Amino acid sequence: MTATQFLSEAIAIAPHPFTVAAQKNNRAPSLALLDNKVGIVTGAGQGIGRAIAEVYAREGAKVVVADFNESAGRETVDHITTAGGEAIFQLGDVSQEASVKAMIDAAVAAFGGLHIACNSAALSRGSGPIHEYERDVFDQTLEMCLTNTWLCMKHEIPAMLASGGGAIVNISSNASLKGQAYNTAYAAAKGGVNILTKSAAAEYGAQGIRINAVSPGVIRTPGVEKYFEEQPKIAEGLKKAAVMNRLGEPQEIAEAVAFLSSDRASFITGQVLSVDGGGAVRG
Repeated sequence: MTATQFLSEAIAIAPHPFTVAAQKNNRAPSLALLDNKVGIVTGAGQGIGRAIAEVYAREGAKVVVADFNESAGRETVDHITTAGGEAIFQLGDVSQEASVKAMIDAAVAAFGGLHIACNSAALSRGSGPIHEYERDVFDQTLEMCLTNTWLCMKHEIPAMLASGGGAIVNISSNASLKGQAYNTAYAAAKGGVNILTKSAAAEYGAQGIRINAVSPGVIRTPGVEKYFEEQPKIAEGLKKAAVMNRLGEPQEIAEAVAFLSSDRASFITGQVLSVDGGGAVRG
């Protein structure tokens, strides 16, 4: 048997998941990446999280918009429904396990299951040199950037197992890949997110759940603008961190997340994808 014949037979034996789904429903494959999926996005009230929720909905998913800021979260829902998508808002604090469980329960109650999730919520409590950093600020940053991601996965995974599998995308940061002066707690927490992602992918891959991370470069968000104000000395350098010599936009992260959440990424798990305009390769 030639290599070509082997490959042809392998493809015939294991067709692409979204082709199988279309055949079961007796229709052509949808052009929407996330058709008939139920998804949740944490931190969806603004910035990257909002963009992800909007792209999820654009691609056909029913979306639970989760955020601790009710007015911002409901504004995201308004954006989605005005554009013809389907979404509900769920108030939630991802640092509190009961709140996380309530978010997942809301998705299942409203839409009948959970297939995709993006854990975007994060909050860095401060910045500065290590020898001046307060312990409680360091601990809070770990809680809001690493522990919260673990809590979300802890409750998303059972819901996905009950739904027949799924995909999780955690939002990391390029600070986790190269380190970042005066932002060590955040960089360390996001480094933890990377290893959490890979470890969980190894645990659940055989059970039909793919888990990846997207590592944004410097993206034009309210949080980044605030950081520029706090650290003006390094702001100009960060603005030029990408070899493309510009800041990224939230939707550019969202498009990558939507792909990794979709069946078109069906053989991708345990990966950390940098979406950074080439920042990771700049010396």
